[in-house]
Amino acid sequence: MPELRAAAHAGPGADRSDADPRALDAVLAGWRERADAALARALPDASIGVEPRRLHQAMRHAVLLGGKRMRPLLVYASGALFEVAPLVLDAPAAAVELIHAYSLVHDDLPAMDDDALRRGQPTVHVAFDEATAILAGDALQSLAFAVLADTDSSDAIRVDLLRTLAQAAGVAGMCGGQALDIDATGSGTQLSVPALERLHSLKTGALIRASVRMGALCGGADASALAALDRYAQALGLAFQVRDDILDIEGDSQTLGKTAGKDLAQDKSTFPALIGLDASRARLHELGAAMRAALEPFGPRAAALHALGRLAIERDR
Repeated sequence: MPELRAAAHAGPGADRSDADPRALDAVLAGWRERADAALARALPDASIGVEPRRLHQAMRHAVLLGGKRMRPLLVYASGALFEVAPLVLDAPAAAVELIHAYSLVHDDLPAMDDDALRRGQPTVHVAFDEATAILAGDALQSLAFAVLADTDSSDAIRVDLLRTLAQAAGVAGMCGGQALDIDATGSGTQLSVPALERLHSLKTGALIRASVRMGALCGGADASALAALDRYAQALGLAFQVRDDILDIEGDSQTLGKTAGKDLAQDKSTFPALIGLDASRARLHELGAAMRAALEPFGPRAAALHALGRLAIERDR
């Protein structure tokens, strides 16, 4: 796309710092708007009087009240590496965010994290009720696959996309990681660092890897490119979680948009608890270097992916 080529104007082998930050910000803002529009189109319209209106309202509450849109942005950024038209990427971008939103609705339930605040707003079970929240999460999950099945690609690519998202969302990915988290929370025993990394590789990392992979699949990426992007996404997913753990200690609820200090209150294994804050920050630095190394083969075309890696490491919420 022309805007991204303008943002990453440096020659082959250029470092990520050669990209124009203002142009990159404009590209990312445009992608966020596309993702929000695709989500609004996909969700049922709660204003037209079609039942069940309460469920429709809960679904929209879960999805449209803010969020970083990191996963849709990764779909657009990886697709841009292969010059995929944004129109083709709208469906996978919306689908992965719908899965993410469903996971947050269920994660906030009293049976899980029992949280009252998400994205600065009451969680779905607080704003509506617990039963409606369960149904809203279920409906968002099924809607994600309906949206993804309508991706403007070949049948073979659509099957690859559906398989990628299903595997990332299931027992070998996000749900499996959540189960490990539940087992470890309040057990009185801290996980080892390798066990904690595996937990987050499933709970957080699997959907991030799927986001990066789906954009590349839409562009017909070969095995070598997919492997490099998987390495980038693996490092990004872990960096995202390490930063989350740090923010849970250093952040405040108003800035975070969710309850701060929950990890300590629930006796969760976290990176700061296991290795300390200074070592956690050093781990972030290592993961940033791993992301840059993984993207090196793509040169300046990967400027947006570099920017999203920095965002994961430097964000304050």
